[in-house]
Amino acid sequence: MELKHLRAFVALAEELHFGRAAQRLCIVQPALSMQIKALEEELDVRLLERDRHKVALSETGRLFLPEARATLHQAMRAEQTARLSARGEIGTLRIAFVSSVLPKLLPTLIRMMHARYPLVTLELKDMPTPDQIAALQDNKLDFGLIRLPVAGTGLQIRTVLEEPFVVALPDDHPLAAQELIRPVDLQGCPAFVLARRYAPGFHDEMLVALKREGADLNIAQELGEFTTMLALVAAGLGIGMIPAAAAIALPPKVVARPLELRDHRAGIGLAYTDLDNAAKRALLGVMDECTGAVRGE
Repeated sequence: MELKHLRAFVALAEELHFGRAAQRLCIVQPALSMQIKALEEELDVRLLERDRHKVALSETGRLFLPEARATLHQAMRAEQTARLSARGEIGTLRIAFVSSVLPKLLPTLIRMMHARYPLVTLELKDMPTPDQIAALQDNKLDFGLIRLPVAGTGLQIRTVLEEPFVVALPDDHPLAAQELIRPVDLQGCPAFVLARRYAPGFHDEMLVALKREGADLNIAQELGEFTTMLALVAAGLGIGMIPAAAAIALPPKVVARPLELRDHRAGIGLAYTDLDNAAKRALLGVMDECTGAVRGE
């Protein structure tokens, strides 16, 4: 059964006039008659009653009409889906992220993707960097927003954000009076840091950078989330070493002060295995724009 035969039948069933139906389909009347005849012969039914004066649907034709319309509608949807998919305008992308992208980078990416590609669904999951890498390697994710640096993953990684460190302090802490904190100022202060198992490269490089600047950090506890860390800071139990983006939304009684660490930055990377479909390539393009927007470019 050809779609052109169904289109011919639906047009004739709605117009009940060969001339008008042929004009609507931009074909000549003999071609329309042949298509209707071919459809009836294939189905071995009579769909229309016609003579010199009128055309009318048979009982079978009346029952067949809504099914023919539904088939044409579904065929149109299938065609549209294929075209949208080829342009990266429809589909599902699985994206994991680390928590410090929540305040700004991730919401900006979501807004831009929704505005540009409203039919692309983003499945989002908060996940530590090592778990993201394993999921990407097992093809359980399409993209991961990970903490840098990482090594030996076999993934493609694009740096999308670099940010300075700040120190989160109780607002009554002596260091809160300073506009800039030097690493040596941290000597003896109980400090909370992100646990190494959640971001080994991030953890190790931060401690090396601090030690290079004369600070041998007194680590009170290693934690899995910056939000937990800030809650402990708010309780007055210590200070927190966090990237600047994690300090956008501070709890009450907590302040953040820049940490003087020369050129050392906390990096976020977009990790992926390949760009084997148009939706992935579309997201990568939007991420480039998103990165510029977050940086204020």
